[in-house]
Amino acid sequence: QVELVESGGGLVEAGGSLRLSCAAAGSIASIGVMGWYRQAPGIPKQRELVADINSGGLTTYADSVKGRFTISRDNAKNTVYLQMNNLKPEDTAVYYCAADEVVVAGTADNYWGQGILVTVSS
Repeated sequence: QVELVESGGGLVEAGGSLRLSCAAAGSIASIGVMGWYRQAPGIPKQRELVADINSGGLTTYADSVKGRFTISRDNAKNTVYLQMNNLKPEDTAVYYCAADEVVVAGTADNYWGQGILVTVSS
């Protein structure tokens, strides 16, 4: 019913930049919070919040990415972006898009994307 489609991952050298995008597809009336989480390789079931943004533009960042990552959102396109600058090897992870309070036909639910790999080489 609702699908989160992620793009923009890949391999980059330390100090480089990547931009992740996540578009929510479906008959969506509104979305509450959209954000990005990540799970580092070899650390199962530990998915940490990277950044999120509500419909009004209020943002939250993990301390480890403050000053380097910027989250933004286009409400008209139901799309969230994550601009990642000055990437470090420790940013290597699978990044997951999340959308909370997604309203479709009067019902709200939460959704996850399938994940996209970001690899930062030293």
